[in-house]
Amino acid sequence: MAEGLTIVGGCYAAINTAAAARAAGYAEPIRILSEERSAPYQRPPLSKGMLTGKAVAAALQLKSDAFLRENAIELHLDSRVILIDRKERRTIAADGRAFSHDVLVLATGSQARRLPVAGAGLKGVITLRTIEDATELRSIVADSENIVVIGAGFVGLEVASALSAPGRCVTVLEAQAGVLARGGMPALARYVEAAHQRAGVRLAFGAIAERLEGNAGGRIRAVITRDGTRYPADTVIVGIGITPRVELAEAAGLACNDGILVDAFGRTSDPAIFAAGECARHPNPYAGGQMIRLESVQHAQDHAKVVGMALGGRPVAYHAVPWFWSDQYDMKLQMTGLPRKEDEHVVRGDPDSGRFSIFYFRDGKLSGVDSINRPADHIMARKLLAANSSVTSGEAGDTNFDLASRLGNI
Repeated sequence: MAEGLTIVGGCYAAINTAAAARAAGYAEPIRILSEERSAPYQRPPLSKGMLTGKAVAAALQLKSDAFLRENAIELHLDSRVILIDRKERRTIAADGRAFSHDVLVLATGSQARRLPVAGAGLKGVITLRTIEDATELRSIVADSENIVVIGAGFVGLEVASALSAPGRCVTVLEAQAGVLARGGMPALARYVEAAHQRAGVRLAFGAIAERLEGNAGGRIRAVITRDGTRYPADTVIVGIGITPRVELAEAAGLACNDGILVDAFGRTSDPAIFAAGECARHPNPYAGGQMIRLESVQHAQDHAKVVGMALGGRPVAYHAVPWFWSDQYDMKLQMTGLPRKEDEHVVRGDPDSGRFSIFYFRDGKLSGVDSINRPADHIMARKLLAANSSVTSGEAGDTNFDLASRLGNI
């Protein structure tokens, strides 16, 4: 009797691997083991719509219960896996249950970095990663006059924009010299930084949290930075990045290096085990074939599809164009490709209008595009990159030039 497929994880990569495997013809049993208490759900609204009230937890489920039933996908919630037995091909859950498999997929995702300072465990200090975190944050910010966000990456800035309101002081503390220092291009970062300043958000750079100060009841009341500055705080949101969850893979002896190492089809160093999504470090054609790890919803979905197709006997090497997005205030930020900070760039459109794109070039070839409220440019950039076509910097900067003409008959 076939034991089928076990998927460890509970978000985009897990549910989309199962769906893609079924669509590709995988006919054996499929079970998902998730440590969360909620069915796989959308995560972007946690730092956006859930904080503004535009999204509710009940509407975030990725696949309906009916979909799971129709595709014979078992979902085991509150099932934290603590051991992979490669020899016997089984996984062991924390409650002692054992699940046998023919093939295993690790879709364990990432975990939020914890703030390694005194006071990080005070009430009112939240690391936003799960639906429970967002629900808690939503419940306490209504009475918060002083909110401190630690970290000026995309999540931190999304939270700041969602919580900014008249009569409320929102402060963002960033250890680096500007916003989006790790994940954004300088030209985009400067524009985003100015937008937050116009919205009244207080930005402090080179600000390293040294300790968190609480009141007699154990609740946060201030953040103290290394230079001695004291920032009053009723609520603190920690957004200092994520790390891939590789502990199970490492304990099982799989090759890991800032992620679980996989080939172009998602296969690990054990041919019976795959890894999908942001826990996996994969060869990426848009990075010159280098092994990289991407942290985005779209990558998790695209990579899961590749793994699912391989499981269904229809292997296709991963080749999806990387793209990302972020909503802040009235800005729809859409980014595609993998540009480098040293790449040359040209602006298409007028930044003062709030609608423009930044085209990046490396050795005269298009390497990526950041678009602000210009979705047509974003879609076209993805097509150009996927087709290995390009435009010149002069053409990209000319709004009268038809970018689609560079696609030819594709």
